[in-house]
Amino acid sequence: MKRIPIERRTGLTREEFIENYLKPKRPVVFTDLSKDWPATTKWTFEFLKENYGNLDVPIIGSDYHKPGPNYMKSQITMKFGEYLDLIQNGPTEYRIFLWNIFDHARELINDVSNPTICDGWVDKYPFMFFGGAGAVTNLHYDIDCSNVFHTHFWTRKHILLFDQQQNPFLYQHPYTVQSHVNPLKPDLEKYPALEKAVGYETILNHGETLYIPSLWWHYIVYMDGGFSISLRSRDNALTQAKGLWNIARHFVIDKGMNTVMGPRWKSWKENQAHKRAKEAMEETV
Repeated sequence: MKRIPIERRTGLTREEFIENYLKPKRPVVFTDLSKDWPATTKWTFEFLKENYGNLDVPIIGSDYHKPGPNYMKSQITMKFGEYLDLIQNGPTEYRIFLWNIFDHARELINDVSNPTICDGWVDKYPFMFFGGAGAVTNLHYDIDCSNVFHTHFWTRKHILLFDQQQNPFLYQHPYTVQSHVNPLKPDLEKYPALEKAVGYETILNHGETLYIPSLWWHYIVYMDGGFSISLRSRDNALTQAKGLWNIARHFVIDKGMNTVMGPRWKSWKENQAHKRAKEAMEETV
């Protein structure tokens, strides 16, 4: 598998970003997009524990995609402060995923702001993500197909992206926006098509923002315990319509069939993913 470093830019203007990255759907790391946010200095682990440690937060682990009644549901609730202690003290698989802290602490919204780098911001869903060292966000692209501006705090994340042209080689499960491969440590015996994929790679540090274009796949590993926030902007109307279709098929077809078939549904999806990848490899020979 080929990996291309993602370009890193400081002082990128709105015009440059729109012409060179947003329109062509080309990822980039902003080193300074969040430099004026109070959050980049204020939101320490200690600050969050002291002020919001008593909040109950939903926790997910490696069984998040396990078929059955708890498919893609949080099964654990912890106090926020206890969870922050957990990820500070060593490796853990447990993550907080797609959590809107502003629902519980509205005053924190003043510590971040939508950049002027583009328009069309989705103000309703500024999700936060937390994880311990070694925690993994499985390969997927965002179900609503929005552009994502992902800013990390204090520690490091290893991120690998793929555009939609790589779909045939990524073993996508049908009726989902997911794949269960590990592109950083690819098992080429089990997933041989991965060898043909081309990915874009970066290490995201404190205060840096990764622009993930709409429909781009991402695989994320927390190198250290840390947290991030994603701001989102809308893509064109056609892409937004695709997002609505993704949401419908996930909740109606994928979750519905999971309820009816359980593990057999997951096996069928995995078999279809292998079948499509094999056909794609044969076409490229």
